[in-house]
Amino acid sequence: MWNFDEPANREGTNCIKYDLREETFGVKDVIPMWVADMDFNTPDFIIKSLQNRLNHEIYGYSFRPQEYFLSIIDWFECRHKWRVEKEWICFCPGIVPALSFCTLAFTQPGDNIIVQPPVYFPFFSAAESHGRKLNYNRLIESDGKWVMDYDSLIAGIDEKTKMIIISNPHNPIGRVWTPEELNKLADICLKNNILILSDEIHCDLVLPGFSHTPVANLSEKIAENTITCIAPSKTFNLAGLSTSSVIISNPVLRKSFNRIVENLHIGNGNIFGTTASISAYSFGHKWLDALLDYIDHNIDFVEDYCRKMIPEIIPVQPEATYMIWLDCRIFGMTGKELQNFFVTSAGVGMNEGSTFGPGGEGFMRMNLATTHQTVMKAMEKIEKAVSALR
Repeated sequence: MWNFDEPANREGTNCIKYDLREETFGVKDVIPMWVADMDFNTPDFIIKSLQNRLNHEIYGYSFRPQEYFLSIIDWFECRHKWRVEKEWICFCPGIVPALSFCTLAFTQPGDNIIVQPPVYFPFFSAAESHGRKLNYNRLIESDGKWVMDYDSLIAGIDEKTKMIIISNPHNPIGRVWTPEELNKLADICLKNNILILSDEIHCDLVLPGFSHTPVANLSEKIAENTITCIAPSKTFNLAGLSTSSVIISNPVLRKSFNRIVENLHIGNGNIFGTTASISAYSFGHKWLDALLDYIDHNIDFVEDYCRKMIPEIIPVQPEATYMIWLDCRIFGMTGKELQNFFVTSAGVGMNEGSTFGPGGEGFMRMNLATTHQTVMKAMEKIEKAVSALR
């Protein structure tokens, strides 16, 4: 029904991923596999809903209707067995802004905020840009799998530690944290009065054989100590419409968060973001299932290709997201050298691992939410470049 093999021309659309290649990598002729958005056409049912709203021809002040909230509630109950109440759903124009709003609402200058690198780099600026201190609780590798270091977490907590920001599922590693892992983390946070800020923007992009666990769905007690960030933006490629939600069951925390949004006067959102969100969550199940099958095929291809043709590169098998974390440490290059190698020798632009913080050195993050043909071309070019090093 949906053709993910159909190439989409994104050049000349003010697209960060394509139109800023030269600015980012120094050359324009590079396959862009970096920014975490997709090269697939927006689903037809979302386009239709936007066109219908566009045809009205008046785009004045608007509010989010009951349908907006019900579509979110139904989606999360169906796909993640999480019953969200309408009053818990707070608006935010994006999850990255939400990280900063939570920092402002729930911590004070000088407080410590824990992050678990290598991790999505805006986590760092959410703390440091507002005068908070970062406390690194680095993930560790165990038998080829990345896990949380609970001993280090406990050892790093002090009276100034007020919040932890986690990526669930994890970007860039691709881990789907298990209920056992999350419960252990939550117990530590409850005992030490540390608020959990859980970025769950990738929760719908869980690959076959795995299932997402919302932190706030572990127990009512844990929910009272958890802020959850969700959005249709990664799932349906709608980041340009700036529409996200922050789910907060604790009324005291919710009031504090909403006060920040209200004081900044950014709570209205936009008409088309609301329209697209309703359509995505109302009609997107079958499309998403088809998308996940396609991405899983791309992941299998890259893993198999590396195993057979580029054994120097070891992919970390993702359990979620459409990114794959590539272990390139065997080359012995610095992050800058790795980036230069892949750009100039292979013509492939990816995210260099050290930008994700401590533990990311020697890795690259590759975005596989593109056509299979593009993935094949990129891998062939990387193989040729690596062969020249042998």
